[in-house]
Amino acid sequence: MADISSEVTAKQGIKALSPVLLFLGMYLIVSLVIGDFYKMPIAVAMLTASVWAIVICSGERIAARIEIYSREAGEPGILYMIWIFIMAGAFASLAKGIGSVDATVNAVLNFCPPQYIVPGMFVAACLISMAIGTSVGTVVALTPLALELSAESGLDLPYLVAAVLSGAFFGDNLSFISDTTISATRTQGCDMREKFQANLWIALPAALVTLAIYVNSAAEYPVTAAFTLQRVEWVLVLPYILIIGMALVGINVGVVLFFGITATLIIALLRGIDIMDTMTMMGDGIDSMGNLIIITLMAAGMLGIVKKCGGIAYILRLFTGKIRGSRGAQAAIAFLVGIVNICTANNTVAIITVGAISKDISKRFGVRARKSASLLDTGSCIVQCLIPYGAQTLLATALAGISPAAPWRYLYYPWILAVMLAISIIIKRKS
Repeated sequence: MADISSEVTAKQGIKALSPVLLFLGMYLIVSLVIGDFYKMPIAVAMLTASVWAIVICSGERIAARIEIYSREAGEPGILYMIWIFIMAGAFASLAKGIGSVDATVNAVLNFCPPQYIVPGMFVAACLISMAIGTSVGTVVALTPLALELSAESGLDLPYLVAAVLSGAFFGDNLSFISDTTISATRTQGCDMREKFQANLWIALPAALVTLAIYVNSAAEYPVTAAFTLQRVEWVLVLPYILIIGMALVGINVGVVLFFGITATLIIALLRGIDIMDTMTMMGDGIDSMGNLIIITLMAAGMLGIVKKCGGIAYILRLFTGKIRGSRGAQAAIAFLVGIVNICTANNTVAIITVGAISKDISKRFGVRARKSASLLDTGSCIVQCLIPYGAQTLLATALAGISPAAPWRYLYYPWILAVMLAISIIIKRKS
């Protein structure tokens, strides 16, 4: 964690944060002004911000600045994420190529009434993410289905993707095996069950309200395409059953994807599909992840320089000096983790970054450890779900082939969760 006692002036802090501000200005503000989120390529905005970050990082030779950028971009956690992206692309393309996605969509349509496809996807994402503890794994499992369900039903694809993302973050926030839960409870020194109980009063009402919105909006977003239910080819559904089943028992998402790809290849060969055709399908899927991988690397490098130059330290020091009372302390913890999450685009990293200072704030102002852990986890999940350059959104939209900003207007859950978080700060519970 950056040392908040380090002497970072306001001028230095704003300068350090300027690459993030430049990126947000180029991508979000320009897109909003012209009314089209497809016009401004997110990679171009990130490249511009990355170059600016290297330029403003004073005190180092240009070669040293590039080395810092490259080292942060090549951090093991980032590279692991990229491996997941590569495998997810290969699996999604292969499953679609052999007909597994179509067969799975047909199975869903046979068991879920068409008008309830969106709430059904939201509930599925909630349950899967709760069980596997990873929003990324949930996105990998369900986004290809959302893509095909949209094609079959005529439902707006960003609407379906938003339902998947919302449900994925519900489970990420609550699951006992989520890295955000583990980070929040360890940094605050509380039991996971206690944190879960504190979180449940915030996340569950938000999820129920979101579900009600999805159910009630069925008339506003009707199924427009006419489709005929067909007999389900369950052998083609097996790769998805395998992926979801293995994920539900807590197996690492990389291992899950490996076995998913293997199972899909075996089914393809047994059905007489040429081996080179399957290789081509996988290659196309990997190629489709190229833009996502580039954005991820550049974001990690840029944000690493922001932290190196004192941007995170400045944010922490700026807001911790204005705390008044227990409610103010709680609001500060939630706000701090959210701001740092904007700068790091990683909710786990944000929690770890502000964990120690949040614990100090909690002790000083009488905030329970379970509450501070809940605030950290919930605040970071809200922001991570909303930013268009978060790994989960980038992966989901890359798999769906839409703009990272396209699902934003349908992301009801994080906004409702933010309201519930504010209510939980205002109303003090005794338990």
